[in-house]
Amino acid sequence: MTTAPVKPTAPTLPTPRTAVLDDAHTGDIRGALGTIKQHDTGERRLLSAKFKTLLAIVGPGLIVMVGDNDAGAFATYGQAGQNYGTSLLWTLLLLIPVLYVNQEMVLRLGAVTGVGHARLILERFGKFWGAFSVIDLFLLNALTLVTEFIGITLALDYLGLPKTGGVLVAAAVIVASAFTGSFRRFERVAVLLCAGSLLLVPLYFMIHPKPSRMAHDFVVPNMPGGSGELATVMLLIIGIVGTTVAPWQLFFQQSYVIDKRITPRFMKYEKADLWIGIAIVIVGAAAITGFTAATFAGTDGFGHFTDQAGVARGLEAHVSKAAGVLFAVALLDASIIGAFAVSLSTAYAIGDVFGMKHSLHRGVKGAKGFYTVYAGLVAVAAAIVLIPGSPLGLLTQGVQTLAGVLLPSASVFLLLLCNDKAVLGPWVNGPKTNAFTAAVVGVLVTLSVILTASVLFPDITSNAILDILAACGVTGVLAAGYSFTRRRTGTKEDPIDRTGKENWRMPPLESLARPTMSTTRMIGMGALRTYLLIAMILVVIKVVQVALGQ
Repeated sequence: MTTAPVKPTAPTLPTPRTAVLDDAHTGDIRGALGTIKQHDTGERRLLSAKFKTLLAIVGPGLIVMVGDNDAGAFATYGQAGQNYGTSLLWTLLLLIPVLYVNQEMVLRLGAVTGVGHARLILERFGKFWGAFSVIDLFLLNALTLVTEFIGITLALDYLGLPKTGGVLVAAAVIVASAFTGSFRRFERVAVLLCAGSLLLVPLYFMIHPKPSRMAHDFVVPNMPGGSGELATVMLLIIGIVGTTVAPWQLFFQQSYVIDKRITPRFMKYEKADLWIGIAIVIVGAAAITGFTAATFAGTDGFGHFTDQAGVARGLEAHVSKAAGVLFAVALLDASIIGAFAVSLSTAYAIGDVFGMKHSLHRGVKGAKGFYTVYAGLVAVAAAIVLIPGSPLGLLTQGVQTLAGVLLPSASVFLLLLCNDKAVLGPWVNGPKTNAFTAAVVGVLVTLSVILTASVLFPDITSNAILDILAACGVTGVLAAGYSFTRRRTGTKEDPIDRTGKENWRMPPLESLARPTMSTTRMIGMGALRTYLLIAMILVVIKVVQVALGQ
């Protein structure tokens, strides 16, 4: 009796390893508004299924954008409206593509790599560059967090609530919301606070700014005040840019996308989430500018902005008590959501650098270092604003200045990472994105130079600012020409193969060869870093001198 030969089975191929941080970053997506099972691979053809998926994904883009309409944003947009009416609304239109491109790149990095922004910089560029990046972030975030608590104190003061008790309660809410050990519970609190930002919309309709005037100023650029006001207006424009596009946003969204367990398969839904956040932040910014302009037009307060509490008092005096209260409540809400995002951004980055477990899916016992950093930052910021005689206004000014100075560095690292084929594979930037981002970096460097010069030389003239703009413009054109010439004379690279990108994830970091930095790139990065370091030191010295009355 003979037996039939056994047909050999095909060998089972091992699943390729990817650079997921740990088991907390794999599993079901448990968002504030829905759940997606880890092995749910079904197609979503029906509109209802797509909508449910979007609800589950919504969070990272929404929180990072609304979190940027924080206490500092209320001050900056309020100053623009009170001092210059709606004539600077056009800056918001120009910032929309900047917001999208920057945040789209980091959400792509998060979903594809599974590794936080700080760790990617450390691993791909070395400890030298990584240390600068994280130290910058930690310093700036710590100061930004103080400004959030300044906003809380101003709102409490206007509402007639006790400052010390109110600050302690706000700090407790910020800490307790993260200490639940549940990602979903944290995100539900954050999304609820994001919904609170919509209080600005009824406030807008209570005051009725002229829609035709706002629409005109939104699309037609205008520099109010003439040449004599150019220096002051340029500083405010820089403040709007620094307020709307902040370095902490890059670190926050990348880590939050990872913590939410979002993969490339849901990229289009996360992009929709980002657009929702951008729409809300632009509507909020335009509303503040519009109703502040309408409130103070023709009054003694026009052109004499003080702080957010001054705006609330102006609304009470010229509109109604209800308008002032509504603005103060919106400011309180914005300050708390800003504190949420900035604290979490820092805790994620520190966890990345020191290899600590850092996830909102873990309880306090499972990530002690992560939660300690988060709570410690909140506690220190709350304590600073409660110190009698603290130069709170000066701190706010210093934070806005430093944000403007350090933003170009963060954008350069982001651009380099998004062109690293070993990191993003078929998800790397295309030529159009690279050209746009390079232009944005050039504009940010120019604004940083103007900002630094204005801080060091308060009496800077409009002609000096125009000279800086011209010099930076010529340098940018020469750099672009050099880059174009190199591409024309060099070897043409193969087109990027983007097939199967929805299932592509970055391999483990330790398996990747570190990229070789060209001499030109090293010189360029070194020059930028040296300038930014000197500028940051000079700005800090100037702020200290002002504090000491020198």
